Amino acid sequence: MKLIDSILTQSASIAALRRDIHAHPELCFEEQRTADLVAAKLTEWGIPIHRGMGTTGVVGIVHGRDGGACGRAVGLRADMDALPMQEHNHFAHASQYPGKMHACGHDGHVAMLLAAAQHFARHRNFDGTVYLIFQPAEEGGGGAREMIKDGLFERFPMEAVFGMHNWPGAAVGHFAVSPGPVMASSNEFKITLRGKGSHAALPHLGLDPVPVACQMVQAFQTIISRNKKPIDAAVLSVTMIHAGEATNVVPESCELQGTVRTFTLEVLDLIERRMKEIAEHTAAAFGMGCDFEFRRNYPPTINSAAEAEFARQVMAEIVGPEQVQVQEPTLGAEDFAYMLQAKPGAYCFIANGDGAHREMGHGAGPCTLHNPSYDFNDELIPLGATYWVRLADRWLGTPRAGAGA
Repeated sequence: MKLIDSILTQSASIAALRRDIHAHPELCFEEQRTADLVAAKLTEWGIPIHRGMGTTGVVGIVHGRDGGACGRAVGLRADMDALPMQEHNHFAHASQYPGKMHACGHDGHVAMLLAAAQHFARHRNFDGTVYLIFQPAEEGGGGAREMIKDGLFERFPMEAVFGMHNWPGAAVGHFAVSPGPVMASSNEFKITLRGKGSHAALPHLGLDPVPVACQMVQAFQTIISRNKKPIDAAVLSVTMIHAGEATNVVPESCELQGTVRTFTLEVLDLIERRMKEIAEHTAAAFGMGCDFEFRRNYPPTINSAAEAEFARQVMAEIVGPEQVQVQEPTLGAEDFAYMLQAKPGAYCFIANGDGAHREMGHGAGPCTLHNPSYDFNDELIPLGATYWVRLADRWLGTPRAGAGA
């Protein structure tokens, strides 16, 4: 691997910052301490900052040799928030806040971008501007959307924006990036069937919503198997069914909730429309009312082709082309999707290893995302930071048309 020496030299101090963030996790839109730490470090290194975007977001502004006069700019994004879950690790930097944990590696994402920022502050080997975007509330809060609403791209005009997420399971030293959809849209539904309660021994006097709900659950799967094209990926999961309070009472209502995930908005439109039709018509066939709610959360994360290829070339220069994998799409969701709807860019994965890096005192579970035994691999910090630096240097050193902007 061709890592930057100055980043390697400072990697231990940045790892200490990462562990401090891990020990003090903050949930979406509550990242005040984390934002304070980020702002303090950027200021210490002489990087101007803008705070409060998207509630707790921080943007660092690094001008190159020309003071940014050429007008060219690129954005690099890291998310800062933790998850509402109890950590099972007991090593020294485990969470000090019950019920909160950095179980997705956002502490490491912040650390990698801080390591790059420290290098940028000392080695401005480019013309133009690098915007360092420290984003709140990725875990369900839509922090990227809120930063955009607050004028992220108007206040800090950039040609493209790039994001990166650690990915457990592959050996450290590997990256993955591909054009097109790489993460799915995330959507939730809630359906309430309104029947008529009765004694369980006299069901003919009521309208029982439970068997109707069961028919509805099975009918929904025909949308996946018979309405959408077989080559279009989608998941429709009914994950909760709530009805009744006593075994001898036919309930008056039954509530179904769940999630829908797709890689395209066209497939999402189809699924939402067919779910509504099936829910309302099935309920009507049994003489019941139906309330149908469908909430669209995050759109699909879709990499633009030119920027994904640009990122792949940068990765190949660092780790070798054989270490850059095709990015297999996942039906998980990511709110960096909002940024990619507004700007060209690419979202990539950096391998986090198999968990062997975890220190004594880690939990018994696997080192996978959103697992209470997870921990970010500090070995990634110099590699991820090197990627950020090389990407920005090369982007700003490439004529705009050649860079795909």
